[in-house]
Amino acid sequence: MENSKNLNGIKNQLHVISTGQQSIQKLVDIAGSIHSYIDVLHIREKSWTAKEIVMTIEALGSAGFPLEKIMVNDRVDIAYLMKTGGVQLTHHSIEGSLVKQVFPTLKMGSSIHSMEEAKHAFQQGADFLLYGNIFPTLSKEGKPGVGIQKLKDIVQTVPIPIVAIGGITQQNTIEVLSSGCNGIAVLSGILQSDNPLDSAKLYREKLDQVVSRVETIL
Repeated sequence: MENSKNLNGIKNQLHVISTGQQSIQKLVDIAGSIHSYIDVLHIREKSWTAKEIVMTIEALGSAGFPLEKIMVNDRVDIAYLMKTGGVQLTHHSIEGSLVKQVFPTLKMGSSIHSMEEAKHAFQQGADFLLYGNIFPTLSKEGKPGVGIQKLKDIVQTVPIPIVAIGGITQQNTIEVLSSGCNGIAVLSGILQSDNPLDSAKLYREKLDQVVSRVETIL
């Protein structure tokens, strides 16, 4: 029987997180070239104004990027008004239960860093969790990775999809997916690579390898 988490439509997904180091046009250009290989684009730009985020979503739509693949970090209002795929909450965001109360149809992800936070986010109504950092990463310089075992513990404990983030490369993607998580999230590994399109293709190939192995076993 298929894992109940996979029935939510999140299985071996590739999420890409904006880096905060690229212009709107650069992000739009890259996203437009890779969108057929990725499942979700997170707009996580802490220094951008609401107007800039809206401009980015509009530009992505004009470039043919499916709005349902976009998760807007923190800004529930923009995610709802722009009809994107949903909102990604963080530790400083409003409570998820309030989001679900006011916007019951809006998909809601939650970024978490511990089992306690994972359980709380689930209780608040999160549709999926972004957990990490799994390995050391330049975006969290000096912070050690939580490792695969803690990822497995959360996957086995919290009954909603888990997407792993932090230091995930093409080389360790299959190891990460062996935890049972529902996908991976990447920042610089794609958006700041020398060739973002080739990099996105390589990540997708690794994800598809795991799908093929599961299908062969079944």
